[in-house]
Amino acid sequence: MIAAAQDTGGEAAAGKWYDAAKATYTTLVDVQHTISSAYQFVNVPMGVWIDERGRVVRPAEPAWTTNSTLKVGDKSITTEGKAYVAALRDWVANGEKSQFAMSDDEFAKAVKPRSAAEMEAEASFKLAVFFHEKGNDELAAKYWHHAEELNPEDWNYHRQEWSFTPDEAGKKWLDKFQKLDHPYYPKLELSKPPGADKD
Repeated sequence: MIAAAQDTGGEAAAGKWYDAAKATYTTLVDVQHTISSAYQFVNVPMGVWIDERGRVVRPAEPAWTTNSTLKVGDKSITTEGKAYVAALRDWVANGEKSQFAMSDDEFAKAVKPRSAAEMEAEASFKLAVFFHEKGNDELAAKYWHHAEELNPEDWNYHRQEWSFTPDEAGKKWLDKFQKLDHPYYPKLELSKPPGADKD
């Protein structure tokens, strides 16, 4: 198991969360957001399954460990962690024979290719990260905003920009969340193993 925090603030920004979790597994801080780019992570937490041969057998999807429903204003955030963990354990036990490990054809059907706008948004976000690292906040803000406009569904773009104004981040998140016309986390596309819904 590998956890990768996506944060241009580096260890100073992300390391404290690993420390608080007392993580015993491999932890990384990805200041370039390379992992999000490679696997199309658009929110947190998300996960992919990669087997011993380096083959991705499940694409990016919400990776919670508990079931919950959190009411925020007139909307709710629902997580499906028990089903996800049960599926993950089945894969660990059964490998490629697991009903949750996708074939190459199933994987290809499950992954939506990036649109031209999404690819441009990704390039713009990378420019924002570059200019932020160079201390050019004006250009960084310009390219962050452009990325957010092109792909507003990528919450990681917004989260990264908001992290630099923590006093305003909560309000900005809430404003965006309240405007959603679909669930904050997409429903998991996997059949639930027996007992996954039991406490």
